[in-house]
Amino acid sequence: MDSKMSRAGEHAATSMADLLERGRYRAAGSGPSFDPSRTVLLVIDPVNDFLSEGGAAWEMTKSTVTAHDVIGHVRQAIGAARAAGIPVLYGPMAYTEEDYADGKMQCRCGINRLMFEQKMFLAGSWGADFHPALKPAPGETVLLPHKGTDVFETDLPAHLDRLGTRHIVIAGMTANLCCESTGRHAVEKGFDVTFLSDAIGAENMIAYEASIRVNYPLIANAVMEVDEFIAALAGGSGSQLAAAVGDTVLGSDRGKIGTIKAVVDAGAGDGVPYMTVSTGLLGLGSTLHVPLDTVTKRAGTDVFINLPKLVAGKMPWSEPPTSRGQAEKHGPALASVGLLYGSVGPGT
Repeated sequence: MDSKMSRAGEHAATSMADLLERGRYRAAGSGPSFDPSRTVLLVIDPVNDFLSEGGAAWEMTKSTVTAHDVIGHVRQAIGAARAAGIPVLYGPMAYTEEDYADGKMQCRCGINRLMFEQKMFLAGSWGADFHPALKPAPGETVLLPHKGTDVFETDLPAHLDRLGTRHIVIAGMTANLCCESTGRHAVEKGFDVTFLSDAIGAENMIAYEASIRVNYPLIANAVMEVDEFIAALAGGSGSQLAAAVGDTVLGSDRGKIGTIKAVVDAGAGDGVPYMTVSTGLLGLGSTLHVPLDTVTKRAGTDVFINLPKLVAGKMPWSEPPTSRGQAEKHGPALASVGLLYGSVGPGT
């Protein structure tokens, strides 16, 4: 009995340690918004079946692909990443007879059934090949095929480890499936994630808007357009995270929150650095005192915080932050907690 309890306790401790490690934020911290030594551009499914007339999914995807010039913007993002020395990784799909005849993947879920019935991404076919404008350059990494909607279920983690990646920028197809699933998985693993909204397409406008406007701003640190990504890569002081008076503050959804009127450092702000933002917007109040650690990206004179605009007005930022208030938000130390969920612990 004692040995069983001991093993259970060890398992619980190990699981808790794993959870803590999984939740660690891997971003490089202060410095450039996109540190080339810590960033990759992940281009998901830039292939003919999605992006070319005659592709198996083209009738579904063409509305968003053409409306946002997805091919042109993905190409721009790839070019900018290459110029900045940021590795470009490609995550395509390819299905074989073994996947369907032996693996019965068409029975797994709706998207696999759809791909099976429409003969999408068949290995070695024109449809599974890269769009002519988006082919990998010699030496760039092409991942093993993902067989569902999550590119993390490939050799992607090994390449991220090899490259020392902390920041993943996502472009490609499709917004509410592979791009979102991969971004969610990356965030759960502690990576800093940015979605390039005009370099992403979907099977229809509803799916696109739900991902870009609702989901991405909450599961990632920023939703940017490609020109903002390029501006953030431009180099010099414009690429640094430090906020400055006169900068425009954008939410993670690209919504304008206001203008920075003052930046208060730790010595003058009760140990908590923050920026005073004048909003003048209905529902946000006239002034917000926003902690500086919300700033995640900079593009020119725009700074992005990791919270959507409409949520910002609901934060307790009407007064300057205090060290005591921040400590209360940290919660209790793990060692001081008896039952993790108040009256129940995990495994009970």
